[in-house]
Amino acid sequence: MRLRNKPWAEDFLESHPEIVESSPAGWHGRWKEKFGNDSPLHVEAGSGKGRFVTEMARAHPEVNFIGIEKYESVIVTGVERVLENPVSNVLLLQEDVQELTDFFEEGEVDRLYINFTDPWPKNKHAKRRLTHDNFLVKYRDVLKEDGEIHFKTDNQGLFEYSLESMTQFGFQLNNVSLDLHNSDIEGNIMTEYEEKFSKKGMRIYRLEASLR
Repeated sequence: MRLRNKPWAEDFLESHPEIVESSPAGWHGRWKEKFGNDSPLHVEAGSGKGRFVTEMARAHPEVNFIGIEKYESVIVTGVERVLENPVSNVLLLQEDVQELTDFFEEGEVDRLYINFTDPWPKNKHAKRRLTHDNFLVKYRDVLKEDGEIHFKTDNQGLFEYSLESMTQFGFQLNNVSLDLHNSDIEGNIMTEYEEKFSKKGMRIYRLEASLR
């Protein structure tokens, strides 16, 4: 993804602390306090422009949502989405998913979403894939005992890799779909990439993984 520089982005994010939490490590283990309720916590790793996490928040007011996106020039669109249609159960973090355990304590997250992440197709870059063991161990640490990972991608190679890596790591796979949009899975909310790829007739692969 080619990123367009937005010199105004930093000031824009800082001007909306009600949406963008600038010091997430300070809420480590205290996100229920931050949201002001005892609702389940769902986190999207790599939330991009925020369509998925914000629409999920609107569809599920009984759940608290956090979207993590590394690039400020991308996350600003997510902030704009919330401003256009305010919703109180979503927060955005301009952070790196690699620091996940700095933001959430052990067993604090009920569900983790990974949507259309970079497939890093070259073997030498495998450690950068968000379903590599280096990341799975972080997910295991922050997820509750019955926590889940919901994963979607258009990339068959990454999907096959993820099936194997998650299984070998000890996750149990559920609701595996090789063609999501022609399946009986209900309540699917699309990301920007998902809509783009599906319009081209590309298959969308999906799985759920739970801790054994």
